[in-house]
This record gives sequence, structure tokens and C-alpha cells, in this order.
Amino acid sequence: MTNKAAFSPSEWQTILEAPPTAGMIVVTAEHGGMFRETIAMSKAYVEARGQHGESELLDEVVAAKPKVEHGRYASPEEFREHGLEQLRDAVALVDEKATPEERDDYRHFVLTLADKVAAAHREGGQGVSPAETEAIKDISTALGMTGT
Repeated sequence: MTNKAAFSPSEWQTILEAPPTAGMIVVTAEHGGMFRETIAMSKAYVEARGQHGESELLDEVVAAKPKVEHGRYASPEEFREHGLEQLRDAVALVDEKATPEERDDYRHFVLTLADKVAAAHREGGQGVSPAETEAIKDISTALGMTGT
């Protein structure tokens, strides 16, 4: 089983920041609902903690306080571009150093978190807005989950 010790401090930071970054990509895809969407992100971490013991890597990821540096970008588009790159980097690191099962668990957690955030607030009478749907599609692609 793979844990934090398998990664350098900067690699581990990339892995930790990727899940909340995916959530923030969805949050910034559409205006409104930020409070509910942030709560949904927190709930995704709590639910993942409830599955403790299935993946040492995921246990350590969800045990850390989610944080993301979104204030340093000039626009939501710039944040999204950087965030998607960070997701690709995080999955590449996990793919390189963890088992295929741990990689799949990590990718599933990130995508589930993004889905929960999108469903947390109804936009324009829809459960998930077209902008959020597009954000989730981009996140799925960055995670290497297209067609899975």
C-alpha cells in the first residue's frame, strides 16, 4: 500500500490539492450556490473517511484539511486551466507510485467530489447546470477517466 512517504513534499501537496481544486472548478463554473457546494465538498471528505482502511493513500488524502489556492488567479478560466493541469499532474504522480487500485480509488474520489459539488445547488431549475456538466467532463478527462 502506498502512503504519503512515497512522495516528496511538493508531490504530496499536488495530490492533496487536486480534490478540492476539482470541487472549486465546479463551484466557479456557475454563479451561485457556493455555500451549499462548499458544504458538499466537506461531506465528500467525511464520507470518504467513513471508508477508512480500504486505501492507505486515500485515507491520508481525506485525513488532511482540504485547501486550494484559488485567489492567485486573474479569472475563473485561468483557475480552471491551472486546476485541470494540477489534476493531470496529481494522477500522474499517483499512477507512477501507487497501485492501479489506489489510482482508481483516488480518481473516483476526485470525480465523486466534483459530482457532489455540482448537485448541491440547483441552477436555472436544473440539478446540474450545463457549465457544471462541462466542468465535470473536463475534470474526468484530466483524471484520465474518459470512456470509463
